[in-house]
Amino acid sequence: MRVSQKFDWEKLQKFCSDVFIKAGVKREDAETVAESLIQADLRGIDSHGVVRTDIYIKRIEKNMMNPFAEISIEEETDATALVNGHNQLGAIVGSKALDLALHKAKEKGAAIVGVKGSNHFGTGAFYVSKAIEKDMILLVLSNASQTMPPTGGVRPFIGTNPLAIGVPAGEEEAFILDMATSVVARGKIIVAAQKGEDIPLGWAIDKHGNPTTNAQDALEGSVLPLGGPKGYGISMFIDILAGVLTGAGFGRYVNNMYENWNDPQNVGHFFLAIDINSFMPIETFKKRIDMYLREIKAEPRAIGVDKIYIPGEIESFKVKERKKNGIELPSKVVEELRLIGDQYSVNLMNAIISEADQHKEALK
Repeated sequence: MRVSQKFDWEKLQKFCSDVFIKAGVKREDAETVAESLIQADLRGIDSHGVVRTDIYIKRIEKNMMNPFAEISIEEETDATALVNGHNQLGAIVGSKALDLALHKAKEKGAAIVGVKGSNHFGTGAFYVSKAIEKDMILLVLSNASQTMPPTGGVRPFIGTNPLAIGVPAGEEEAFILDMATSVVARGKIIVAAQKGEDIPLGWAIDKHGNPTTNAQDALEGSVLPLGGPKGYGISMFIDILAGVLTGAGFGRYVNNMYENWNDPQNVGHFFLAIDINSFMPIETFKKRIDMYLREIKAEPRAIGVDKIYIPGEIESFKVKERKKNGIELPSKVVEELRLIGDQYSVNLMNAIISEADQHKEALK
């Protein structure tokens, strides 16, 4: 029995895009959503990749997301804005907010855009990578449905609320920090449960508050905050900026996209963009950041450590490797995608890399 299969990333992205188009999403929007999923898989963040296609499609089909919604700006100044996604797909809302933040930052040096009425928007790295291409520094925050207890608590109250920061560099790899405020992103536990694998001790507790290595018990319980009270405090702060401040859901009022089939998620996001040229010429900055990164990488290494990595560097290597050799998907995800493809008359098999092609690539 085949455990996994490899897919050509461009063909897999087209498959996802075609499926979303058949499900009623506008072509341009479908391409954006598909790109956000594939970029996650290419970076090795499989928990936010094409594995999410199934839940996105189901929520569109059950009118839990509105692919026809017109995103609006509710409040605006020269350097700030509040965007209402009106329950549009999260990657579309996030992309609209990003474009607005980058435009305002170019005009005013820095800008903040808050978002309400959104949905799961993928990885923060998807947005900061686009800002880096425009020589901007970007901070992205998002809240999420309750999966983490407050320190000292047992049941979930706050989300794994992620943050991402992107900083462009010159000759060195860009700095990209993309992390959840939990010990691990809940999506990784979902993937483990799908594969029938155990999770490391310390990732989560069951619904009774007991430490567990069982992925399914963890999904019924709570993911633990990164660094205990420190991760809990940072997650709260993100919830305040992305949820309380924007008018989006917060705490228990951000709805779970896997469990709540009556209400929109109402996720909130927070984008802070900085135009480097407002502080110094971009080339000067890139020389300085390159020097900074090189000096960090040149620091004495601990025993057994071959290389000091910069945040985002390992993921950058994975992008190059997976673009060359393909994206490997577990059999359960392959079957989910195949069934979705059959439903919408889109052939997933066209994206598979044959064993002959894999052999040819290995001989290069």
